[in-house]
Amino acid sequence: MTRRLLLSSILLGAAAFAVATGAQAPAPTQTSTLRWFKGNTHTHTLNSDGDSSPDEVVRWYRDHRYHFVVLTDHNYLTSVDGLNALHGADDKFLVVKGEEVSSGFQGKPLHINGLNPDRLVVASREGASVAEVVQKNVDAIRMANGVPHINHPNFGWAITADDLAQVRNNKLFEIYNAHPMVNNVGGSGHPSLEQTWDALLSRGILLFGLATDDAHEFKKLDDLSSSRPGMGWVMVRAERLDAKAIVEALDRGDFYASTGVELADYQASPAAITVKVKQKFWGSGTEDSMKAGYRIQFIGKGGAVLQDVEGTDATYTVKGSEGYVRAKITQSDGKAAWTQPVMLGR
Repeated sequence: MTRRLLLSSILLGAAAFAVATGAQAPAPTQTSTLRWFKGNTHTHTLNSDGDSSPDEVVRWYRDHRYHFVVLTDHNYLTSVDGLNALHGADDKFLVVKGEEVSSGFQGKPLHINGLNPDRLVVASREGASVAEVVQKNVDAIRMANGVPHINHPNFGWAITADDLAQVRNNKLFEIYNAHPMVNNVGGSGHPSLEQTWDALLSRGILLFGLATDDAHEFKKLDDLSSSRPGMGWVMVRAERLDAKAIVEALDRGDFYASTGVELADYQASPAAITVKVKQKFWGSGTEDSMKAGYRIQFIGKGGAVLQDVEGTDATYTVKGSEGYVRAKITQSDGKAAWTQPVMLGR
């Protein structure tokens, strides 16, 4: 996995995230030091309902060339100091503390990850609605100086777009979760998570989309029906590989999500958005017959496909009336990547 995109993308990419978040773009001297780090923000150990020890879980991600992993056991804050002493390496690998704050409302499972909190967050079930319970837990995570992200909204069909629209002080949610029970693509009258994302963005509600493993089973790697690792991740752009820098970059939307597609370049400005994909070859060959195929779609208000390109390179010229623009890149084996939305006309 390439650790950085082309440096030519950095300034324009920073401008795009500034458009999306309303924040000021970093100065050139700052952006020149930004790098890309591969990580997973949702995984479990024996400290909750995983099948492996924290050491085994961390070792898997280190061995598979991730730069960081967040351990997010249910209502348990696993210590990472010893794990970092054993597995951590400056600029190479990092274990970040986390917790899946797990509660519910009227039988609906409500799970919110807290990334890098400074203490255990006690899950709350208080509230008169799904949104109120979620809000209380989001607020508790923020009070513990953690960054929240709302997990698998379609698990148990628990959290709707209307629920998410009411939650404040949260910018992250999972548009892809690799657990086999979470209903990513919807059905039976329920929208997919991408449809939920577009519905919220169309209402002017900014959320950034994560892809995660939600891995529980590290001893069943050959069982395709298991909740195994290596299925969904984020590529985060940050100044350095430390917990504060990583979670702050996630919170401002400076990342893309993937289930197997890697970007070679991403540029965005108020005028245009360009995506270039790193070509994958099947097997060991490099001839044309071994190339994976790609489809790049630029998506705007209402989930409308603004432009549809077959190939590894695409540029979308912004008109200004789209509401937002995000890109989805699909590989010929069905794997995908999602860039974060650039909000327009605000």
